[in-house]
Amino acid sequence: MTQSHIGRDDPAKSAQVEARSDVATQSDISATGPRRRVRLSKVLAPLLSLVIVGGVFFYFLPQFTSISDVWTSIRSMTWLQTTTLAVVALWNLSTYWYLMVATMPGLRIREAAVVTESSTAVSNTLPAGGAIGIALSYAMYDSWGFSRSRSSVSLTVAGVWNNFAKLAMPVLAIALLAFSGGGASTSRIIAGILGVAGLIAAVTIFALLLRSDDMARRIGLTAGRIASLVIKPFRRPPVHGWDRATVKFRGRTLLLLRARWLLITILTVVSHLSLFAVLLLSLRLVGVSENEVSWVQALAVFAFARLLSAIPLTPGGLGVIEVALITGLAAAGGPRAEVAAAVLIFRALTYVLPIPMGLATYVFWRRNHSWRRPPNSAPRTNLVPETT
Repeated sequence: MTQSHIGRDDPAKSAQVEARSDVATQSDISATGPRRRVRLSKVLAPLLSLVIVGGVFFYFLPQFTSISDVWTSIRSMTWLQTTTLAVVALWNLSTYWYLMVATMPGLRIREAAVVTESSTAVSNTLPAGGAIGIALSYAMYDSWGFSRSRSSVSLTVAGVWNNFAKLAMPVLAIALLAFSGGGASTSRIIAGILGVAGLIAAVTIFALLLRSDDMARRIGLTAGRIASLVIKPFRRPPVHGWDRATVKFRGRTLLLLRARWLLITILTVVSHLSLFAVLLLSLRLVGVSENEVSWVQALAVFAFARLLSAIPLTPGGLGVIEVALITGLAAAGGPRAEVAAAVLIFRALTYVLPIPMGLATYVFWRRNHSWRRPPNSAPRTNLVPETT
């Protein structure tokens, strides 16, 4: 009797198998769509970057001015001018090291130099390099014994202050243009007003977030709802846990910001102004005079170009920032060839130079073990609550 059932199909089991097959097939189909979209986005992002960069350097720039004239302007610089510009560029790179030391109690300047240059090199060369650069920063901090709590506080606070500075600089530039008599176009005035509104809103929300745990929780919930609405058309699930994240952020950063907010603010401003100094000096050394493009006009163009860098179309804003600076400075009255030469020099010193420096610091970090500590063994601080 038992043997008579061997080799036969059980109808109930067959139905279960078919149902499972249907569910599996539907799951595979539903999972294939997101995977295809992810693969497509991974392919399209680098392609978009290549198209933008290629269009800027092989189409826009030759159409905008003579490449031979640009090269002539660059070669006209003396060795003393070149040396001076290189020194200012190196100072500019070092300013962010001090900011990282201020936001990361216990971090030494040499460690700040290694982590900053290495992460910058990654951000400037790879699509989505910003996220990879942050991951690399965490890995370096972990190897030096810093807790994830302290690393997160440092990276978050430095990023928030950097964005505050990006919002504030266009506002400052518009005001300086108005008071200097240089005038400001309607579009720039509107952009300046929007910048003021955005800056005030950002600072207000940040201050309220630090006020109490309850306020931080409310801000997190509201931000989470808004984010869920934004990503809903892309068929992404709602976000969760933002209320807990904002409360945790407040708890971790409150003591540090109470003790060092002024120092962090000053160092952030110095870092941004040092970057602008490289651009301004490049303009002057290739022959763009104050009468052709004033420092206030240059600051305005620089500030709005910096805002564009918040949109990660290409690694490090390559191509996008060049177009914004060249067209803006030429519209302000600068000779095209000299303006293009100054912008290319500026980007060589602030975008290209950190790449080999970062490669060198990364190799040093991989091979050097004398700075390494066991996990969570870095000297403790009272300014950041320590967890793993």
